[in-house]
Amino acid sequence: MGGKRLLSINNLSVWYTAKNHPVLSGFSLELASHEVVGLIGLNGAGKTTFIKTVAGLLPGYRMDGATWNNHPFSFRDKTFKLNRYIVFAEDRSFQYFTFWEYLTYVSASYKIPLPDVSTLTKGFHFADYTHVLFKEMSTGNLKKAYLITAFALRPKLLLLDEPINGLDFQSTEFLYRLIGGYKQYGTILFSSHILESICLTCDRALVLAHGKISRTFSNAEIATGNLREVLTNETNR
Repeated sequence: MGGKRLLSINNLSVWYTAKNHPVLSGFSLELASHEVVGLIGLNGAGKTTFIKTVAGLLPGYRMDGATWNNHPFSFRDKTFKLNRYIVFAEDRSFQYFTFWEYLTYVSASYKIPLPDVSTLTKGFHFADYTHVLFKEMSTGNLKKAYLITAFALRPKLLLLDEPINGLDFQSTEFLYRLIGGYKQYGTILFSSHILESICLTCDRALVLAHGKISRTFSNAEIATGNLREVLTNETNR
């Protein structure tokens, strides 16, 4: 990890129903400013659980400490919320909002002027859907709506859970370019089971297994063969 430390989480445990059956246990993570980090792991490894915890959606957790810009914080702190945006793998919130209504609402919530999204809507082939209700959108177009919002806000931290899911080829290629260029604005941590997405965009790749980060790959080490090997080894355990 290079650059100034942005986020640090130490010894996080997360559970849904019982403390003695945690999904994450001994999970520690550091993110630097202006880097792209991929999080991979088998189904059920806890990728989505981690992102939901950082979103402040899961009450069942404990940790030894967490810092944001080297200051202690909690996931529900207002300052932290205003500096991060999360795209979930599946999200059916705001069903009776159109994209423009949602973007207007979120921009006001994040205390920024309504951003220009013309380049983003064009890149995602979304211009014809900006006045469609979310409840009437396909899974792919709904994902595009949230991704456009994410990249328009330009927060210091973007958390993306399986952002490729539901996207067509052209939109996927456009998303790769957006991820690769985001370091001028902030940091991205995204989970994916698509190894190509990790290899094409990330400075670091973190392997989540048995409730914690078990391996870290950096720069030239981030290759499909290396990632596939470690996932295959986890599968055979």
